[in-house]
This record gives sequence, structure tokens and C-alpha cells, in this order.
Amino acid sequence: MAHTRSIATVAVLAAAGLVVSGCAGTDSASTSEGDGKVTIYGGYGEAQATAFQEELDAFGEEAGIDITFTTLASFDTDIKVKIEAGEEPDIALWPQPGGLLDQAEAGTLIDLNDLEGFDLDAPLGTLVPGWESLAAVDDAVYGLPVSANVKSLVFYNPTAFEANGYEVPTTDEELTSLIEKIKADGSGYPFCAGIESGGATGWPITDWLEQYVLSYNGVDVYNDWIAGDVTFDSPEVTKAADKVADLLLAEGNVNGGGVSMATDGFGNTAPLFETGGKAAGQCFMIRQGSFITDFFPDDIKAQVNAGDYTNANVFPLPAPKGGQAGVLGGGDLAAVFDGHIDPDVAKVYQFITSDRIGSLMAQNGSFTSPHSTFDSSQYPNDLTKTIGETMANAEIFGFDGSDRMPSEVNAEFWVAGTEWVAGKIDWTQAAERIQSKY
Repeated sequence: MAHTRSIATVAVLAAAGLVVSGCAGTDSASTSEGDGKVTIYGGYGEAQATAFQEELDAFGEEAGIDITFTTLASFDTDIKVKIEAGEEPDIALWPQPGGLLDQAEAGTLIDLNDLEGFDLDAPLGTLVPGWESLAAVDDAVYGLPVSANVKSLVFYNPTAFEANGYEVPTTDEELTSLIEKIKADGSGYPFCAGIESGGATGWPITDWLEQYVLSYNGVDVYNDWIAGDVTFDSPEVTKAADKVADLLLAEGNVNGGGVSMATDGFGNTAPLFETGGKAAGQCFMIRQGSFITDFFPDDIKAQVNAGDYTNANVFPLPAPKGGQAGVLGGGDLAAVFDGHIDPDVAKVYQFITSDRIGSLMAQNGSFTSPHSTFDSSQYPNDLTKTIGETMANAEIFGFDGSDRMPSEVNAEFWVAGTEWVAGKIDWTQAAERIQSKY
């Protein structure tokens, strides 16, 4: 879901002293002593970048290291420019594993097994399973996560639930029962689920498919699907498509059915806060990423920002029967440049890839730790704590799959997925079209 990163414009920190650290591709041998300085580039926006720098400053003071973080406005493009100019930092944070792996293949990044002074087993022992393989090639590991975001969330209106006697489901069976009860009561529609997004229309349905491919089949099959080795018409993916159809395309589950889903904007959250029942198009649940709160009506957004969840709260999407509690999402992965190995870099990298990072970043509500051991009391409110614990309690994690597929496959996934939702083609036809793009 690459386009969601454009929802919030990335503000650029004023560079307070950019440290140029030599050229990539130089001797990666460790130096015996650091120079007391470490530079990091990434794509964090202003508030997140400020909090990250504050955490780096506190650690740096303790370790005797001057650490500078610089935000690149268009990270994927800007980091390539820096590398070509020989101005790469010591460490960089990629918002996509694909870009990181491209640089690893080009020889500009080091295998973390070769980072002297860095204990690779430490983060691997605390990360939610699935993160460790995102930037790995065979036995080499080129990147590890610093921060995460979560998409496997269901937002709901507690007031509406209470008024109708509905309870938050904790299992797939309970979710199915709730859907049927809402329909039987005639109180509204179980889901709001628009997938329209301008030129990127269709991306929300890819998230639904990815969720169930991951939860039913695990990380290995999920990654093989992204690579094209497990096909879109395979039993594994078809099972996920059938589950999505049961949830969204069954009669009465979404206002207007699939035809309306295809033209309804993904950010149309207003029906979640309606009180007029089916006549007003009221829905009771929206499965989306944590960013969807930005699309709440202003009064609801103000409530949430004030820590008032009377009309908006969240619960984890339950694992399907026979599947695992899989969490779909994204995050920022850190890598070390070749020629930049020294004890200071190793210490900083150990810190930012540990469960210690995030104590201040979590306070602005846009940080989730990828570690199962992160202290959830550091999340500032119940909503962000629920999101953080959804990640921490996940049995497996999957990075957004369509973003990791070849661009032609991703584009057809959006288009054919939209036509499938709208009832213009069946899943067999959609799967054939998407798979043909590999």
C-alpha cells in the first residue's frame, strides 16, 4: 500500500549539522576506535524525527557519541542521490525492504553478521516473528526494524455497540456471530469497506487478501506468494479470497455491496458514527490501518486526541479458524553502509534495533514497536496501547505484500481486485490476470 505514505506529507527537519561519512563500497573492515560521531538518515516526519533525535541524544550522552538524524523528504529517491554522491550516512532507515535489498545487492550495505560489536541474537530474540526475514538473503541479514505500523485493526463505535448490545469479538467465530446478529437486527451494516482511492483504487482490497494469506498460511507461504512462487490461483490464496468474500461480499455485509465498495472512498468513516441505522447507511466496523483515525470526522478526531474513546476505539482483527494471529503492516528498517563499521556505529545500531527505542516516539501516537518485549505502558493512551499490543502479541508479522510485489503485479492487483469486488469478474479470472504480470 505504498500510496498511503503520501497521506501525511513528510516534513523535513532543518539539518543541524550534516555529517558526511565517506563513500560506500570502501573496505568494510572494522576500525579499532570510533570517531565519536554517527549519522543516520530516514524518512520520519517532523514530530517523529524530533522524538527520535531526543532519544538518540539521551543514548549518545550516555555512550559518549554525537548522533545526528536527518530526515530526507523523499527518502527512496534522496538516499540514492546521497549514495551516488558519496555522501551516505553511517546508518539509513528504509520504509520499504525492497529499496534496502536493492542496495544490499549493489554491495553498499553490510551483512550485520560482520558488524563487530553488534549482538545480532539480541534483537532476533525479541522481534515479533516475520520481521527477521524481511531484509535477509540466505544467511546474510542486511536490515532490522526500528519502528512499525499496524493494519490488522478493526475500528468501531463503542456507543453504538453498547446501544445495540454488541460486544467486541475476540475470535473469528464471535466476529461471524456479530456480523449475523447485526444483519438480523437490521440495525445497520456490519462493515464500512470502501476501496476507492483515485489512481490507487483497489489497494484496500489487497490488504484484506494479504491479511488472510498471511494468517492462514504463515510467513513462508506469504513471502513465496509475494515472490510469485505461490500463485494467485493457488488453494492458499483462493482460501483467503473466499474468506474476504464471506466477510465483505455476502449480501447485507456492506451498504450497497461490492458495487458500492468499488466507488466508496476508503477514508469515508462517517457511517461509523451515524445513529440512524440502515436508512442512514450506519456501519459498525472498519478494518483499516492505524492511520484511518486521520479520516475521522473532526469532532470524533478531537475526542480521540483527547483520550476520549466514547465513540471510537479499536480491537485486533481476530485470527481465522485454523489460522494464526497474523499482523499485517509496515515499518522502517535500518541498515549499515559498507565502509562505516566502527564501535560507535555498532553501539548505536544495537540501540535503535532494540526494544529500548520508542519511549519518546510512542508519545506522539505514531510509533509502534516491532518487539514483543516493548514496555506497553509507554504508549500514551488506551488506543495506541491496543495497537502496540496487537503487534506485540502477534504470532507472525507480514510486511505489506502488494508493496513488495513487482509494480506491474501490484497495479493489476488493484485493478482486477476492484473488478472482482464490483462483481464484474470472478476470483478465478482476477487471479489469472494478476498472476500473468509476473
